[in-house]
This record gives sequence, C-alpha cells and structure tokens, in this order.
Amino acid sequence: MTEDFIHYLWKFKKFDVFSAQTQQGENLEIIHVGWHNQDESGPDFFNAKIKIGDQLWAGNVEIHLKASDWYQHQHQNDSAYDNVILHVVWEDDVEIYRKDNSILPSLELKEITHLQAKKSYENLLYQPKQFINCEYAFSDFDKFQILSWLERVFIERLETKSKLIIDLLEKSNNDWEAVFFALLAKNFGLNVNGTSFLGMANSIDFSIVRKISNRKQSLEALFLGQTHLLAKPNTHNYVKQLQQEYGYLKNKFQLDNTAVVAPKFFRLRPPNFPSIRLAQLASLYAQNTDLFNQVIHLNSPLKVKKLFHVELSEFWKTHYSLTKESKATNKQLSKSFVNLIIINTIVPVQFSFAKFTANYELQQKTIDLMVQVQPEVNKYTKGFTKLCADIPENAMQSQALIQLKKNYCDVNNCLQCNLGIQLLGKK
Repeated sequence: MTEDFIHYLWKFKKFDVFSAQTQQGENLEIIHVGWHNQDESGPDFFNAKIKIGDQLWAGNVEIHLKASDWYQHQHQNDSAYDNVILHVVWEDDVEIYRKDNSILPSLELKEITHLQAKKSYENLLYQPKQFINCEYAFSDFDKFQILSWLERVFIERLETKSKLIIDLLEKSNNDWEAVFFALLAKNFGLNVNGTSFLGMANSIDFSIVRKISNRKQSLEALFLGQTHLLAKPNTHNYVKQLQQEYGYLKNKFQLDNTAVVAPKFFRLRPPNFPSIRLAQLASLYAQNTDLFNQVIHLNSPLKVKKLFHVELSEFWKTHYSLTKESKATNKQLSKSFVNLIIINTIVPVQFSFAKFTANYELQQKTIDLMVQVQPEVNKYTKGFTKLCADIPENAMQSQALIQLKKNYCDVNNCLQCNLGIQLLGKK
C-alpha cells in the first residue's frame, strides 16, 4: 500500500461515496475532490468542496496512509496545513487536533474501498515484472492513447532540461551563446567524456572563444590544451605548434584547467576519440561565430547537418589522436551524431529560449523538429519495441520513452501515469 494509491482512490472516488462518513460519525458529501497538488510541498488537494454534516466546507484535503503521519510529517507546525478541511487516510489510528483544539474530520478508506480497485492495484504493482509493471497489458493500450501520453511526457522531459539551461543562463549573465557552447561541448563528449568536455567549456570564458574564433588552430589548441591532451611531449610539428599556441593562450588569458578531468580513450571507437571530437568542435566554431543565433531557427535535420558540416585541419585527416597516424579519411560529423546533437542540445535550447521569450510558435517548432529525427536505439526503446512493435517512430517518442521508463516505470509511479490509471479502471 502506498500513499499514491490513496491519492488515486480519492481523486477518482474509488470507494463507496454514498456511505462515506467521517470517523467522528458525520455524513460526508463530496462535491469536488479538489485539484491534485503535484508539488512536494503543501496539502495534497487544493480547493475541495465537501459537505460534512449540515456544513459546507471549502478548503484543502490531506492524504496519508495513517492518520499519525500528520504528526510524523510535522504538519501541526506548518501554517500551509491550517486550511485542511478533511484528512483522508487508509487507517485512522489517532485523532488530529487543529490549533483551536477542535478535531480535524477524517475519512478512513480501508473498509469502503472498492474491492476491484484494490485488486487491480495489486495486480499492477505487486506481480513479477521483467521490464515494466504493465507489460502484460501494454499491447492492449489504444495506440492514440499511448502517443498522446508520450507527447505529454516528452514535454515534461524538456521542462526538466529547461530548468538546467535557465540556471546556466543566470550564471552566464543571460549569454545564450555561452550556454549553448557549454551544452554543445558536453554532448560532443557523449556519455564517456561529457563531464570532461563540460569542465573544459566551463573553464573558459566564452569571450575568449569569440576573440579567437577566426583562428581554427588557436581554438584547437585551446580545447585540447584545457583537457590536458597537449601535456605530453610530441615530435610532430603540428602538435608542437598546438602546444606552443596553447602556452601563449594560457599565459595571455590566465587559463586554469586544474578542475578539468582528462578525457578517456578506453573502449571508444576512433571516430569518438576525444581528440577528434574536440578538433571537430573547434572547426565548427571557427566556421560559425554566432552558432546559437543560427541554430535557434533551424527547423529540419537537413539544415542542421548542413550547418554542422566541418572542415578539419590537414593533420586530422590522417590522425584520430595526437600520437598515431592512420589511413587518410574525411572525418565529418555523421548523421547519427548530428541527430544526437539535435536531441540533446539544439531542441532543449530551442525549447528553453522559446519559454524564456514566450515564443509559443518556436516552442511548437521544436517538437516538429524532433518528429523529423530518427528514434534512438537503446535499452529503453528496445524494451518498449518488444511490447509494441511500431513505437518509437521518431526521436520525440524515443525521448519520451526514456522519461517514462526512468521517472514512472522504474520507480513504480504508475498512479501518476495515464496508462497506469487506465489499467486501474478510470472511466
């Protein structure tokens, strides 16, 4: 039994409402259950309307497993709970007193809950599972309901990412180019070197990038040097030039990279070596001095791919690292890599900028852009594809499935999920 289940019972009246009485013996008429409070603070339901005996009350409702949880959570010391008109509990184990010494009316649900609601809840949450709780019924869900819920969950995921971006924006004095650079650098490092690349970006005032953006070699030296990749002696003339340039930049701009974690090469395929990714990032900024202003209005993967077409220095055509020469190849950013940049950088920044500027048209365009991107293939999406063969169809859905699995399925948050509520019999 969880408190979320009690929330569900109250919200959808999954109990015998006609025989409901307070523990104090007064008849109870529920006119409006109130608005569900999804925040962590304050009563669980706001602005309820309830008739207790002959008196009509308007106020808040608090939910607990046991009535004694009221004292366990210190609500008696919190003025936010002064306007609670009803305490809804599974077990009424103690009386709760208001500040004026009157008893707070309570409703115990243990004996009046619909048997089917309890049975459906137990079937959903307490049976052995392999991937998600509702996998036994997932193929029976209406496709339209699944897709509608995924769109809402995707917006939820963007809202979460937007909070991080807005925090970074405040720290950068509203410099969107600087924020975009930091996020782009992080995602150029992918999962393995994202922390290292973000540390590199944070160790450099973006004004420095602006000042030297017309010199590709200087940008390479800056990025490679700040990530400690130029620290070892090297006999190649080009690497020596990079080391010399970095020494000059470090002295001129008083650079400090002691907090930057050195990137890893272990188990990475050569195209994802940190050295080549940093060289590509440097080339990108050498070609585009105002990258944020350009990406903010991009509305198709093809346009993004065109903007992210990079021309590397001659050295990198025969090198993946600073030490070993390899067969000459054209080391462009692949379509799959650019798609990851769209998913993890461009769309979240576009969405955050749209919110920041109240540009709702741009907000919708970010969703349209994600729909054009191919879905990711990972352990989350593979799991859902086994349950429903034709999802995900695009990157918006694959991102939503990741959010659904992590924030709902894995933490048994089924009673906050539209699909879970449907299984429990919401009409």
